[in-house]
Amino acid sequence: MDSIKPLSVGQVPSNARGKVATASQWSLRVISLLILVFFCGRLNLYLRFSGDVARLLANATDVSANKFSYRQLVGLPSPVRQYFRHVLRPGQPYISNVYMLHSGLFKTNLKKGWVAISGEEYFTAHRPGFVWKGKTATFTARDMFVDGKGRLVVHLFSLFQIQDSQGPQFNRGELMRWLGESVCFPTNLLPSGNLKWYPIDERSARLEYSYQGTLISFMVAFNANHEIEQMTAMRNMGDGPRQKWVTRLSDYQLRDGILTPTVLEAAWDLPEGYFPYARFVITEIEYNQAL
Repeated sequence: MDSIKPLSVGQVPSNARGKVATASQWSLRVISLLILVFFCGRLNLYLRFSGDVARLLANATDVSANKFSYRQLVGLPSPVRQYFRHVLRPGQPYISNVYMLHSGLFKTNLKKGWVAISGEEYFTAHRPGFVWKGKTATFTARDMFVDGKGRLVVHLFSLFQIQDSQGPQFNRGELMRWLGESVCFPTNLLPSGNLKWYPIDERSARLEYSYQGTLISFMVAFNANHEIEQMTAMRNMGDGPRQKWVTRLSDYQLRDGILTPTVLEAAWDLPEGYFPYARFVITEIEYNQAL
């Protein structure tokens, strides 16, 4: 019988080396597959978002030929007249569509902590609509009101759909989001056949908007600078009952001759306390881009 040569320290048998190499190759393949699946998921979400935006803008109407005039303010409540005189200049073209980017913080649950979020959003004005995409380290959300329908879709790690909320309550809720964020394109808040202002006192007014049989209403509060600082309404909390929903607006800045807020906070004002869940800082906003 041939003698068996002892292995030197650190030496691996040839058959073991083959097994190690095979295991390493499989690990690389698994990692590569996971990376591929992740990027396919990201691509899929990008295509869905692009499709939502295309549907939104296909229904857009160019209203930029209309110009703002102080004559439109006759008969409006005093704080509303002062607001429009403050944020718009005479001759300001109406805003037809909006593109917006933001940074900020978000809570997935009122009892959880804040996470960093970045967002991209498109609006149409004459026909109400928006599409928003928000991204955090763990999830991507698409919130929208398109063709008169509201929808919220959430994916975990760009791969697993964990929420797809639709229905009458979301139709109304997303229409409310569109109207609340119209402060960022204030020609959309000028009186029209669908939009009316009613007096409350010297620092507040009621805003009503009707669309396709749905009537929504905000109590709007103005600060000493004649800027909208808070909007309050009753909105369904997810699939639950209506609760007091609050949007706070601050840090107004001049953009393309229009004075608009750059900091927006959304919150639920519940019997047990005030619970903010979104704090966005607008980093870029563009009006009336070619369609």
